[in-house]
Amino acid sequence: MSTVYLATDLRLDRDVALKVLHPHLVNDGNFLDRLGREARAAAKLSHPHVVGVLDQGHDGGTAYLVMEYIKGHTLRDVINAKGALSPRLALALIDPVVEGLGAAHAAGLIHRDVKPENVLIADDGRIKIGDFGLARAVTTNTTTGALIGTVGYLSPELVLGKPADARSDIYSTGIMLFEMLTGRQPFDGEVPIQVAYQHVNSTVGPPSGLVPGLADEVDELVQWCTANDPEKRPVDGNALLAELRHIRTNLSDAELDLQPPAAVGPASAGAGGAVAGAGAGGAGPAPAARSTEARPVPDRMPSPGNHTELLSPVHMPGAQAAGVQGPGVQMPTAQGPAAQRPTEIISHTSNPTAVFPHARQLPPGFAFEPAGADDAAPAALSKRELRKLDREEQKARARAASTPVRSLREGNSRRRGALWIVILIIAALLATGAGWFFGMGPGSPGTVPSVANRTVAEAQALLRSAGFQSSTQDVFDDDVRAGLVVGSEPAAGTEIRKFQPVSLFVSKGPQLFPLPQLSGKTLDAAKSELNRAEMALGKITERFDEQAAAGTVLSQTPASGTAVKHGTPVALTVSKGPQPIPVPDVRGEEQSAAVRAIEAAGLKAVVADKTVNDRNVPKGAVVSQEPASGTLTRGETVTLTISEGPKLVKVPNYIGKQVKDAREALEKRGFEVRVNNILGGFFGTVRDQDPVDTEVPEGSVVTLTVV
Repeated sequence: MSTVYLATDLRLDRDVALKVLHPHLVNDGNFLDRLGREARAAAKLSHPHVVGVLDQGHDGGTAYLVMEYIKGHTLRDVINAKGALSPRLALALIDPVVEGLGAAHAAGLIHRDVKPENVLIADDGRIKIGDFGLARAVTTNTTTGALIGTVGYLSPELVLGKPADARSDIYSTGIMLFEMLTGRQPFDGEVPIQVAYQHVNSTVGPPSGLVPGLADEVDELVQWCTANDPEKRPVDGNALLAELRHIRTNLSDAELDLQPPAAVGPASAGAGGAVAGAGAGGAGPAPAARSTEARPVPDRMPSPGNHTELLSPVHMPGAQAAGVQGPGVQMPTAQGPAAQRPTEIISHTSNPTAVFPHARQLPPGFAFEPAGADDAAPAALSKRELRKLDREEQKARARAASTPVRSLREGNSRRRGALWIVILIIAALLATGAGWFFGMGPGSPGTVPSVANRTVAEAQALLRSAGFQSSTQDVFDDDVRAGLVVGSEPAAGTEIRKFQPVSLFVSKGPQLFPLPQLSGKTLDAAKSELNRAEMALGKITERFDEQAAAGTVLSQTPASGTAVKHGTPVALTVSKGPQPIPVPDVRGEEQSAAVRAIEAAGLKAVVADKTVNDRNVPKGAVVSQEPASGTLTRGETVTLTISEGPKLVKVPNYIGKQVKDAREALEKRGFEVRVNNILGGFFGTVRDQDPVDTEVPEGSVVTLTVV
């Protein structure tokens, strides 16, 4: 998906690794999302065994990611160069990888692509796991339609398209440990789908099947990690780390330093090629009466205990059509292209052993006959025999090969005695040197002292006094003051050999991050922003605001853009909306006075165009208002209706009519009637009326004089 460049950060004058997305992928949103996820996922981790992510962004049509540059090599290079590793070295290399995965798992991340190519080993010995390009947060759906990862290390659940979790990384780590111990992966095939099928339907065998003598605890560790059922694996990297360190502590030196058998290489002379053996010095033929048998031997260099001396290889042309005969040994005839290759001849002195460093081990019963024997020379191996050799190869690596029952040459007893003396002297010197090295010298064990919260000079002096060499690495730490040591790797209290390096983690103080802009956002959106930025929510203060709607953030403390450490509380001032204003009651007040009262309250007074008559409210006063009560916000409107006073009604003339009829008629017109009786009003006739035949305000009093 990308090309990685070694680049220089001109601002800080440091080397960085610059991952640039391939141009044809820049317009692919899915790939850009993956690049962004790599940056965000890895940036959350600040751990000495995880490659740090420094920056990510776009520049025109280029999408890039800036990472910490690790000068060195990968674990794949180590496996390619050394093949199978000793348990001590394999467990020491896998320990920081598991510790880094444990930190990622604790942060809610999974790697999904654990393999030797992603384990970086710096020149100073630091080990880091990198390329979180396929990492996903555990809280998101990790099931994808595509199979993402390297097929040799894929867990069964990923092959089946099921969700991945921390236990998927544990499976890949177990496959990687198997490869480190044996020099090969547990499953192989001509096409990737064959390997994937085996991950699902086969069980990873114990590595001791390929490395005899491997401790049972190591077998159990590998098979625990590579169980097909995720429920039977360690729950995460931290659980695996605890068991891994327990095993490293409890294994004996012999179990830790077990040397695996050397890898079996291709036959030196090809199928049917010739192999010749000769006595030391190539002196005359061996006696014909002596029967010589060559048995399979271990695929490794002989130890001093075998008392075997390997002479320099002698290369002979293999083009002789009739075969090649060494001194006292008749060899099979070489046929075909293999006859054109040189044949290695290795001679022995003292207890000679047939050794073929570049050939397949021969099956039991395959023997050379001396020249002059009655039987004919053995023919070249058939295809069937070659297939049998392939089947026997793994079995031959798992058992110690026997030595020949008879030697090809007796040798010289005096020379053999002198050789024994030299070997014993060398062994004594080696034992003395080893005793000093591992007892008092750089190889002696020591306990890493506690260096936390000390200055770098104090910590280095303390380590030197304990016999250790140290290096420093700057890290962010929220609790330890800048310039002081946070801790060490290996941790304080760990017992290691004094030649092993100790890394000091020096605090750069807390890592600071700019605060996001929260003003203008809703309170819920501001809380989400703080969670994404890993900041804490501080005190919330509410106040009225005429412009901002209720629930809107008005301000924040500290201000946006301020660089603070994770977890810093951010105080927010939140709007309660415009302040409510009680509506004043101005009914009955003169118009101008009513308008002034409403405007003084912060509201707007509007006079209705239409006026109304009201017998109770004088002309020019407020008859009604809308709203008449309740609350409004500043600037809202109150509508006033003004009175025209009472309505004018004409008073009819009822003089000469009966008082009863006059009263009813006047009251129907809205007048108030008063009766003034003269002489008791005996006749009930209206003699006089006031007012009469004129317009007066509705509700006025009409006086009737009755006789």
